[in-house]
Amino acid sequence: MSSGFERDRDEFTRGTRAIVVLPDQGDASRDVDARLEETAGLAAAIGVEVVERIAYRVRQAKPATLIGSGQVELLATQVRMEEAGLVVFDASLSPIQQRNLEKALGTKVIDRTGLILEIFGERAATAEGRLQVELAHLDYQAGRLVRSWTHLERQRGGFGFLGGPGETQIEADRRLIRDRMARLKRELEQVSRTRGLHRERRQRAPWPVIALVGYTNAGKSTLFNRLTGADVMAEDLLFATLDPTLRQIQLPGIDKAILSDTVGFVSDLPTQLVAAFKATLEEVVSADLLVHIRDIAHPDSEAQRADVETVLAEIGVDDNTPRFEVWNKLDLLDPETHDEIAGQAAHRDDVVAISALSGEGVEHLVEQVAAKLTDAHRRYRILLDASDGAGAAWLHAHGEVLATDAEGLETIYDVRLSETDYDRFIRRDA
Repeated sequence: MSSGFERDRDEFTRGTRAIVVLPDQGDASRDVDARLEETAGLAAAIGVEVVERIAYRVRQAKPATLIGSGQVELLATQVRMEEAGLVVFDASLSPIQQRNLEKALGTKVIDRTGLILEIFGERAATAEGRLQVELAHLDYQAGRLVRSWTHLERQRGGFGFLGGPGETQIEADRRLIRDRMARLKRELEQVSRTRGLHRERRQRAPWPVIALVGYTNAGKSTLFNRLTGADVMAEDLLFATLDPTLRQIQLPGIDKAILSDTVGFVSDLPTQLVAAFKATLEEVVSADLLVHIRDIAHPDSEAQRADVETVLAEIGVDDNTPRFEVWNKLDLLDPETHDEIAGQAAHRDDVVAISALSGEGVEHLVEQVAAKLTDAHRRYRILLDASDGAGAAWLHAHGEVLATDAEGLETIYDVRLSETDYDRFIRRDA
């Protein structure tokens, strides 16, 4: 089945001239210029050419067009002057608003949700990622058939003993979308089960999992590459990384750990994507430690932090999960601000200030990660067969062996371990 989303995509191509519009409804936590810059960056990520950025003050959203009629006329004039083939609204538009704006402006209109779905559609590299994105696309498009599927006003002839006009084409296509979504959900449930089995296997293994989370373009992948020596795509580009990547790393006092790089979050992340990507984000939910990477040089850094925390709550991350913040991109700050930010971080035990690009502060970060993973350790007495060399090596590698006492064919180990590692040790042969 060809989706309505795919039909919409044909209406503009890479290189299309676009105007970005921000209906400013007075969000004091956001810098208007920074928000326009972010949306222009999202548009550039799908290859369109942003030729103009406009913020309109909106005191009360209009049901028909969101912005006022005078603003629509001004925008239509701008569209003609710039010969724009696309207008990107940094807001959520109802199907009716989107259709009315397209008629008034004489050009293609997409909203923030549609824009983010476009990017995810282009970037999804794995079979799982493509399933998740297609499910999100179909969910988004299901309510927009009236606007985007122009052939749907026809009716097919009926059949059966009742006769009649039969179901409309729009009803048929809605049913096809529902059927396809049901199939995708079943496939994703299977993926989720498989991922769960892999995760259980890792949890039985003696390796803690550290998940890097953060706003898109905060520098997660750059830090991931520096810590692991990997070559994950890391560019000054929104949503450069979609599919999660896991690598082994070594930490002081910890023989081995798993570092996970996840998809970046963004403000107003479409609920369809949060739901579709839950299988991927389960890695975050089950992590032993969350490291929240922040772009401390960004004017909306605090608002971005709140957005990330909102998404973490949506996907079910427990407040009790150990976490701390990494204030990244010190290299972009002027010397005075650099020293001020570094000083603030130095006086907090839940923050490390770094530059993932230059390496400044990364060594201290590694020490802090190791400390976070070990500071909840408790003292245990563990009885092992004297022949269990693997068990003894495990305890030495992942805990602090305080004393040993041999008793015949058995050895008692007095050892400091985290509760999680103790659990893993007890279940290692399960």
